[in-house]
Amino acid sequence: MARLARTEGLSEVQQEILAAVHAFVDKEIIPVANELEHADEYPAEIVKGMAEMGLFGLMIPEEYGGIGESLLTYALVVEEIARGWMSVSGILNTHFIVAYMIKQHGTEEQQAHFLPRMAEGAVRAAFSMSEPALGSDVAAIKTKAVRDGADYLITGQKMWLTNGGTSSLVALLARTDEGQEAPHRNLTAFLIEKEPGFGQVAPGLTVPGKIAKMGYKGVDTTELILDNVRVPADRVLGGVTGRGFAHMMDGVEVGRVNVAARACGIALRAFELGIAYAQQRHTFGKPIAQHQAIQFKLAEMAVKVEAAHQMMVRAARVKDAGRRNDLEAGMAKYLAAEYCKEVVEDSFRIHGGYGYSKEYEIERLYREAPMLLIGEGTAEIQKMIVGRRLLEEYKLRS
Repeated sequence: MARLARTEGLSEVQQEILAAVHAFVDKEIIPVANELEHADEYPAEIVKGMAEMGLFGLMIPEEYGGIGESLLTYALVVEEIARGWMSVSGILNTHFIVAYMIKQHGTEEQQAHFLPRMAEGAVRAAFSMSEPALGSDVAAIKTKAVRDGADYLITGQKMWLTNGGTSSLVALLARTDEGQEAPHRNLTAFLIEKEPGFGQVAPGLTVPGKIAKMGYKGVDTTELILDNVRVPADRVLGGVTGRGFAHMMDGVEVGRVNVAARACGIALRAFELGIAYAQQRHTFGKPIAQHQAIQFKLAEMAVKVEAAHQMMVRAARVKDAGRRNDLEAGMAKYLAAEYCKEVVEDSFRIHGGYGYSKEYEIERLYREAPMLLIGEGTAEIQKMIVGRRLLEEYKLRS
């Protein structure tokens, strides 16, 4: 492993997992990432390889066929994969969030039904909270679930589902209107099974197609249209309505650690590309790495890579210790995403005109980094979360 972004105190098992993933990324992802990304092609062979390695069950308990590893291990795996191609880590992330939610909040029947198949990758999941006019105001969700005998009928429109087409399970947040005064207490999480693909994938359930994006290609990002979709009451996550907001926010909290890890991976790759190119490119009779202006950029990039990595690791370790980590996760996601953008841009500048060419990998990273500024909550949302938590922690005592 390189000097930067190292993690102290890992067990032998964790080190073995990361070494295997690092080798997989170098051999199976980096050589094909640009070609697949430019073609917006789903990385089916890469996904197959990840399933064979057990990565879809990395945090699923062993009793359900998973590996039973920690959030820290998962985050470090994501960092490695994002170093190769960020879209591949996205395929894992929403699946991981839903598996985590079922493990933490699902009924015994839901855990037994879904987790073994999720661990082997036979069932892959999507996470559905956003709506076209929703933005960051989750409590204003309009998608509605109405009780109809032993089922619920769900109607509405969802947006920005990663794995929306390829998934066979969707964790979806809808309004059940339990009569609570606080809007967020009227929301419920549902586990909806469907066929993978596009068009009508279940009665009343339509996935229109892939959303065209500037980056984050390969992985499918979709809308979801629901027209009286019938969902059995036993597919309410945890078996109790009105708790969906808390369930989803718990998932988002670990998802923010994931996004921070993705940002760390991209930043590390951008640094690797920049420092390699700076030693190969010559101007004025010497490698540009010997010019002080470039050395300053490389130094600043390295500091940002290291700082973001260590903050991400701390956020994961706090959660693994069973403590609330919204402060640490918010800080890590905010800092890592911002630093990622800056490191990628500096590497892009080091590449000069070649950085603008699709032939060079940095061009792809330049289009991928902005997604992390908005994924799992914008920078502004992270600052709101961090600010509120700091005021709780440092409240003046009379």
